[in-house]
Amino acid sequence: MAKKSVFICQGCGYESPKWQGKCPDCGNWNSFIEEETNSLRSVIKSKKTKKNTPLKLSEIQTTKKDRILTQIEELDRVFGGGIVKASLTLIGGAPGIGKSTITLQMASYLAPNYKVLYISAEESASQLKMRAQRLGINSENIYILIENRFEVIAETLNDIKPDIVIVDSVQTIYLEEIKSTPGSITQLREITFKFMNYSKRYNFTTIMIGHITKDGAIAGPKVLEHMVDTVLYFEGDKNGYLRVLRSIKNRFGATNEIGIFEMMSKGLKEVKNPSLLFVSLGKEKTPGSALIPIMEGTRPIMIEVQALIIKTEYQIPKRTIVGFDQKRISMLLAILDKYLHLKFATSDVFVNIVGGLKVDETAVDLGVMAALISNFLDVALPSSVAFIGEVGLNGEVRGVTFIENRVKELEKLGIKEVVIAQNNLKPLENLKMAIKITTLSQITDLMRFINLS
Repeated sequence: MAKKSVFICQGCGYESPKWQGKCPDCGNWNSFIEEETNSLRSVIKSKKTKKNTPLKLSEIQTTKKDRILTQIEELDRVFGGGIVKASLTLIGGAPGIGKSTITLQMASYLAPNYKVLYISAEESASQLKMRAQRLGINSENIYILIENRFEVIAETLNDIKPDIVIVDSVQTIYLEEIKSTPGSITQLREITFKFMNYSKRYNFTTIMIGHITKDGAIAGPKVLEHMVDTVLYFEGDKNGYLRVLRSIKNRFGATNEIGIFEMMSKGLKEVKNPSLLFVSLGKEKTPGSALIPIMEGTRPIMIEVQALIIKTEYQIPKRTIVGFDQKRISMLLAILDKYLHLKFATSDVFVNIVGGLKVDETAVDLGVMAALISNFLDVALPSSVAFIGEVGLNGEVRGVTFIENRVKELEKLGIKEVVIAQNNLKPLENLKMAIKITTLSQITDLMRFINLS
C-alpha cells in the first residue's frame, strides 16, 4: 500500500493536502509539517467491540465520584474538592514556573495511601532525585520511570498498576508506529487519547504536564483541552516568588478557581489568605492607590491598584498597563474626560495591579477610576476604604455580582468603608455588618466623594 501524507499545522491542527506558508485557520507562518496518514489511521482503527444500545435518560443511574485529597488545600480547591479518580488532568505553564515541583510535592502527600508512578521523558533519574532531596521527599511508594516510548510505558502500567500517574511532559512521549516527531499534532492527539483510555479502563488518575507556546496557550491543538477532564494553568513571573494555579476547565468543579502559592527554597508553599499578600493594610496610602475586592472563582480576594499620571515629553502619550486590559483603561479615561473634564491627552498614564495578578472583571472599574482621579488631583484616598462597581459609557455606576461575598471579605480584613453602586445596596440591607456603605449612581458622585474624603 502506497504511503499517503498530509500537511498538518502544528499550531491548530488544520490539515491540508499540500504545504502552505500560512495556515488559513490560525494564521501561523511556516507551521505545516508533513505526516503520514496511513500510520494515523492504523492507530485510530480499533478492534470490534460490543455494541452499545441507547438508554432512556430516566433509566440511567448516577454515582458520586470519589475524590482523592492531596492534603494541599489550595490544590484541592482548584480541583473542586480533590482529584476525581480515573480522571485526566492537563497542567500547563511556562518553563521554570513550578509544574514539576507541584506534581512531585503532590506525589509525596499521596504516596502513603496511593501508589504513584512518575513518568519523566525530559529529566534523568538523578535529576529527579536531586529535586526530591531538595523538597525533602523520599518515599517508597513513588516509582520513577525514565521513558518516552508509549509502548514501554503501557507495559509498565500493566505491571505496576499504579493509582496515580504523572506524565512530565506529554509533548515528549511518542508512539513508535506513528512516523511523526514527538510533540507533533498527530503524536499529541494520539498520546492523550491513549492515556485517557487507559485511565478509564484501569481506573487510575493521570496528571499530564504540558508545554505552552509563546502566546501562553498549551502547545498542540485545542482538541487536547477538550479531551481531558481538567485543564490547569500555572501563572506568575518565574523570576518572582508568587505562583497562581488557575482552573480553566473542570468537568467536576467550578472553573476560574485559583490556588495561590509562594515559591520557596524547599518548594511551593500555599498562601491561605491571599488578600494579605496583595495589599498593605493599615499603612497610609499615597495618591493613586485604591483597594478593590475581586472574585477569583468562588473566592473573594482584595487587591490594590496603583495609578501614576505625569505630563508627557512626547507627542503621543504613553499608556502602560500591567495586570489589566489596556483597551478598558482607554475607555475609562475617555469617560473621565467626558463627564469629569479631566484631560489625559497630554499625560502618560501608568496603571498597575500590585502582586502580579491579572484582572479581567468589570467590577474593578470604580476602583481604577478612583486611583486615576486620586493621582490626577494629588489627593490620597483613605487607607480603610474600598471600591466596588462597574462604570458604563454614560458615566453611570452599575452593580456587580457576588456583592455580599466581596463586602464580607472587606469586613473580615478590617476595612471601615466600602463604596458601591446604588443598585447593589438591596442585597446588603439584611446583613448585620459594621462596615460603612456609601452608594454612588454616577461617576460625578465619585469625584465629590474623593474631594470630601
